[in-house]
Amino acid sequence: MDHTRREIMKAGMALAAVSVIFPAKAQETANSIEMEGGELVIHPISHASLVLEAGDRTIYVDPVGEPSAYDGFPAPDLVLITHEHGDHYDAETLRALVGEQTQMITNQAVYDMLPEELRAIASQLANGESTESAGIGIDAIPAYNTTEDRLQYHPEGRDNGYVLSLSGVRVYIAGDTEDIPEMRALENIDLAFVPMNLPYTMTVEQAASAVNEFTPGVVYPYHYQGSDVEQFKSLVEEGGGETEVRLAAWY
Repeated sequence: MDHTRREIMKAGMALAAVSVIFPAKAQETANSIEMEGGELVIHPISHASLVLEAGDRTIYVDPVGEPSAYDGFPAPDLVLITHEHGDHYDAETLRALVGEQTQMITNQAVYDMLPEELRAIASQLANGESTESAGIGIDAIPAYNTTEDRLQYHPEGRDNGYVLSLSGVRVYIAGDTEDIPEMRALENIDLAFVPMNLPYTMTVEQAASAVNEFTPGVVYPYHYQGSDVEQFKSLVEEGGGETEVRLAAWY
């Protein structure tokens, strides 16, 4: 591993470690949206980690940190990993959480890093590819930096965001990305999770501008440590669209 990549991964691991000890900066206003036959329930865990419960299916996104944070949830039917940084991918956490029925989707870089027993339940998706897992449609959406001094963190073509299609609902999980054309081009998104923190992803202004372009029904800012999410909410509301901004306690 070269020096630059090693330092980036250390930074991601440090950020993940810090994120779990910060007090909450925002209050959760709602935690579900309607889907066919019931509700899709959203559970913020910490920073970039979350759990989605859709009827009898449970989805873990970028689970890292102490496995005890997932106590009370069923073992996942589906695990999504966006990329290799330590605040998104932790093999030991995954080992503790997966069950007999778990299927995992990752980008190629993470797939290549997986221990043998985890690779056996995993499939890799490249940007622009699609699959189905646990009865859920999955599209791999690019996730990358565009600002010159941030390109080292998330180069174009490596990392994934995901759009999930389940029970009549489309969910966008952005991963670590800036305000990219592929995000602005999204259509018919019911629920979105969008990052905003520097230097790793994008500014509050970039995030709000992108959201006002693709207008999801509901958006949660996440991966936002150090960012003003109230400003994000105001900018989206001032944009004149119909997106509902929900602020949840990720820290």
